[in-house]
Amino acid sequence: MTQQAQFDQVTVLKKSNIYFGGKCISHTVQFEDGSRKTLGVILPSIVTFKTSVPERMEIIAGSCRYKLAGAADWKTVKAGESFDVPGKSSFQIEQSEPLHYVCHFL
Repeated sequence: MTQQAQFDQVTVLKKSNIYFGGKCISHTVQFEDGSRKTLGVILPSIVTFKTSVPERMEIIAGSCRYKLAGAADWKTVKAGESFDVPGKSSFQIEQSEPLHYVCHFL
């Protein structure tokens, strides 16, 4: 996946999405074709996300470890990399520095 520096001709919802007591804050970006993504930051922590649809987590800055539901091992990703998560599933993220990400809903 080629990392884009910006998204053009989009609508950004002004109200932020705040999860895990403020450890994760994101904004929803809507595209002309009806698709959407979220752009956010996760502060140092271990958090568990649940998915309803398949997602791709693109790491913009920082690095983290993640573990998909049912997986035995943690994997590491850094800026410029991504990982996919099945729909109707969950995953954990652990990081020791702020993690900037884009969540692509597939």
